[in-house]
Amino acid sequence: MVRELDGSILEGGGQLLRNATALAALTNRSIRVSKIRAGRRPPGLKPQHVAGSKLVAQICLAQLDGADKGSDELTFSPRNIRLGNYSADPGTAGSTTLLFQVSLPTLLFSTSPIPTISTLKLRGGTNAVQAPQIDYTENVFLPFLRQHFGILVELDIRKRGYWPKGGGEIRLSITSRQDPLPSFQLLERGEVTKIRGRSFAAGLPAALARTMAETARNHLIEAGIDESKIEITALREKEGTAVGSGSGIVLWAETENGCILGGNALGQKGKTPEAVGSEAADELVRNLSHGGCVDEYLQDQIIIFMALADGVSQILVGPLTLHTKTAIWVAEQLTEARFQVEEVDMNRVLLSCTGTGFRRIINHQAQAQGSPTWN
Repeated sequence: MVRELDGSILEGGGQLLRNATALAALTNRSIRVSKIRAGRRPPGLKPQHVAGSKLVAQICLAQLDGADKGSDELTFSPRNIRLGNYSADPGTAGSTTLLFQVSLPTLLFSTSPIPTISTLKLRGGTNAVQAPQIDYTENVFLPFLRQHFGILVELDIRKRGYWPKGGGEIRLSITSRQDPLPSFQLLERGEVTKIRGRSFAAGLPAALARTMAETARNHLIEAGIDESKIEITALREKEGTAVGSGSGIVLWAETENGCILGGNALGQKGKTPEAVGSEAADELVRNLSHGGCVDEYLQDQIIIFMALADGVSQILVGPLTLHTKTAIWVAEQLTEARFQVEEVDMNRVLLSCTGTGFRRIINHQAQAQGSPTWN
């Protein structure tokens, strides 16, 4: 039986499709997603979504229909996941981090007690708009997964790619596990112990990176952050290490209880470096101000892992974002996980999930020969 999903529900963007295909692959459930990105202009699949869907289909030997640019309906019928080496390239500046997001859950679990290392070679944009910058993934997302879920991923940034050229490349090594992900409780943020950051310019004057870093530092100090806790590196990308020109800054705060919260901004034509630095600092300060244990971006990215974990996970967060509500909706449609939301005060919510304790059970009837490789 094919499970029907309305792709225009709640946030109604590409995140819904990414989470749905990842969970369908893990649970071996056929899905049909309609009205994909119905509220976007233009609606339907972009090359990035096509590449992500094809990547997961390759990993789980799925039959995939409707995976074409502009398509507003996609049918995904998985068979059996094969761990191994995979690659994806949308041929645009589409985000490499979003390609990683859709494929990571499918490569986490093995039927063997001996861990398997799968590799991903992903091309496209590394620091793109409307997607996590690779520096955020490296310094916020991956450390959180490692600390609270025991997920082991090694990231190698081979070349940075900026809009509109793309051309960046990252490689990732993902260590599989046989046991379910552990549940966790993270209920107190604790004091900020360090704020780190990376301010960069590629194909542009180094002064831009320095100005963004200095402006961000000043804004953080004005917001009450101890200057001795701030460490922001400003640099100009070396020739050959990036494609295209771009600039931006990523900040992240570390706390005594293991929380990591971020803030970031990208440079754009007509936008001063002072404005970029201020934007990133203001975003981090806003995420710190609500007192939750994750920022607004990490909040929705951890939902799928909470749903897969064994037992009850609890985390104190800021106001629930529409992306988070969408991720919860998808998880409850495709798994037995159940979420509860309890308002603590005007700014904070206690988010609980009774996870599925997912283990991978091999589908022998769906096994197929060969495992994709790349050189």
